[in-house]
Amino acid sequence: MPAPDYYDLDALLTDEERITRDTVRAFVEQECVPLLEGCFAREEFPRQLIPRLGELGVFGANLHGYGCAGMNNVAYGLVMQELERGDSGLRSMASVQGGLAMYGIYAYGSEEQKQRWLPAMARGEAIGCFGLTEPDHGSDPGGMETRARAVGNEWVLSGVKRWITNGSIADVAIVWAKTTPNDEIRGFLVERGTPGYGAHDLKGKFSLRASITSELVLEDVKLPASALLPGVVGLKGPFGCLNQARYGIVWGATGAAMACYETALDYALHRVQFDRPIAGFQLVQQKLVDMITEITKSQLLAHRLGRLKDDGKVRAQQVSLAKRNNVGQALHIARLARDVLGANGIVNEYPVIRHMLNLETVNTYEGTYDMHTLIVGRDITGLDAVR
Repeated sequence: MPAPDYYDLDALLTDEERITRDTVRAFVEQECVPLLEGCFAREEFPRQLIPRLGELGVFGANLHGYGCAGMNNVAYGLVMQELERGDSGLRSMASVQGGLAMYGIYAYGSEEQKQRWLPAMARGEAIGCFGLTEPDHGSDPGGMETRARAVGNEWVLSGVKRWITNGSIADVAIVWAKTTPNDEIRGFLVERGTPGYGAHDLKGKFSLRASITSELVLEDVKLPASALLPGVVGLKGPFGCLNQARYGIVWGATGAAMACYETALDYALHRVQFDRPIAGFQLVQQKLVDMITEITKSQLLAHRLGRLKDDGKVRAQQVSLAKRNNVGQALHIARLARDVLGANGIVNEYPVIRHMLNLETVNTYEGTYDMHTLIVGRDITGLDAVR
């Protein structure tokens, strides 16, 4: 069954963008999907796919130089769409590697830091993670308690970061901390094996099970002065990285919605009740029409956002609107698809319940639905309802 494209968006893509999408689509369908249900059940990430993701140029795909693919942002978005058609955990791994860790080094790092890390990360030979969220500070990262104090020519970091994708397999973590005594927020590169630094996985998740989620613990971790990201001070740094990753989520969530719709449509056409396929019943058709309508709107939002980003005209608030809409609607679509499948909607023979559970997390991380509502609300009214 062809992927949903009700408004012929393919006609708006370049040949290179279509080829990129189709290449990643084939990879996901042939090499990833057969692994994902098992990984979800075992609560593990399919690490054997990392070298292939590197070969395909997925990591930091929209960055230029340093071994990165240099794709435009629409092509990169289509890559994220196809990865999340497989599983949100697959796209999350790539988003954190490229949109958070690699972008942080690319945008704010020294030339030495870029040369050391970016080529290896682009190949998938080095893995990165992004330490911002803390046990008591999620939507309000400015309240972070992780501290960095200067001691001679070194920095000493102490604190805890939680809900960190890729944490326990990362070779390098970008850790954001408040410096003592002036409370400036700075980024630091913390390498695996540094004394006092440890990471352990958070288990027992019902969502994003095919993803590594960790807690980072820093106990008087000593870092050289060269570990500091020199190019940014304040929340502008982590927010700039988050905006890159949120852009990928806009496309990725659309991919998850597409997978749910495709499954529901195929099921409804073949599931016979009362002597005919359930796709012939009005209430089922209403659900399918609602799904394709919201998918089409999400596709158009993502496409326009990508073109704005390529033209250098995108605003962070526009990314917030698209993240809010596309993830929220993807979750709604997953629930509709689950309903169409009836009892079969809760078993792993079909991917719908896995996508639905994953999207509960995607709806929360990198800015909750409500926080993005307030960001757009502030933008259109000029009044801040956050503080």
